Amino acid sequence: MTAGWAFEAAATHRWLSFLPSSRKGRKFRQVLRRKADMSPVVIGLLLASALAHAVWNAIVRSGQDRFWSLAIICLVGAIAALPFAFGLGLPATASWPYLVLSSVLQIGYSLFLVRAYRDGDLSSVYPIARGSAPLLVTLAAAVVAGELPNTAGLTGIFLVSSGIILLTLGNGRPDGKSAIAAFATGIFIASYMVVDGLGVRLSERATSYAAWQAVVAGVLIPLSYIVIRRRAPGLPRGKEGALVVGAGILGTLGYCIAVWAMSRSTMGGVSAIRETSIVFAALIGTFVLNEKMRWQKFLGVLVVTAGVVCLSAR
Repeated sequence: MTAGWAFEAAATHRWLSFLPSSRKGRKFRQVLRRKADMSPVVIGLLLASALAHAVWNAIVRSGQDRFWSLAIICLVGAIAALPFAFGLGLPATASWPYLVLSSVLQIGYSLFLVRAYRDGDLSSVYPIARGSAPLLVTLAAAVVAGELPNTAGLTGIFLVSSGIILLTLGNGRPDGKSAIAAFATGIFIASYMVVDGLGVRLSERATSYAAWQAVVAGVLIPLSYIVIRRRAPGLPRGKEGALVVGAGILGTLGYCIAVWAMSRSTMGGVSAIRETSIVFAALIGTFVLNEKMRWQKFLGVLVVTAGVVCLSAR
């Protein structure tokens, strides 16, 4: 055991000593003591998840009605996940509150994401929202799960924070309201990822939890569309409809991979590797959506990416 892991284990042990000695407390001890498992398979799947996430965000950003696009993406994801959810059965009842809370938090995530994309570019908004998430997930996981960052993790936090500052500077920066909405989006991302990280570890069946999470969130977000717009979202048609349907399948598969990975590894590490989607989003924004890549934005993306890599080295 390295000195870093020894320190983390000792700190986690002290934190766990404050938990009650009840059966529920013992269950949480088992959850919180789970060790990281960043195998090449897990990393490869998370990188595929990152690419899928960047693609569906580009589709939302390029759409004329971004709230409609997001609602249909979630609905398609729910429909696609439903057969797997029934086939895999229900996760353990201890995980149900986490599943519901995560789905509610994703409504807030969706609303702030749509607001951020109203005036902000994909290559500016996306790095702020997604780049802030590993930082926030790492901090939250340290508090609620005892997953303490090592030296590399602390370096990653500094780099991510610096990169986000760079992205808000220069002529290509998003306006103030878009930047605030993007950071608020990052807060919601971190919140639902930590909730899902705890929930999937209590579920006893990670794939079942991931499938049902996709179903519940995929239903609640279109319902929020109905409540806000006072009408049902129209059915997807034409080229835009085909893109949205494809994005729904990609987005659901991508997040299911991330949820499954959090059952095997640290929440901060999973979030960090998944947010390498920042690079994919910057490239898509520049070469597909014809957004300008100024030097501050380019440097900011590189710094955030370097921070993400450091956060994954746990």
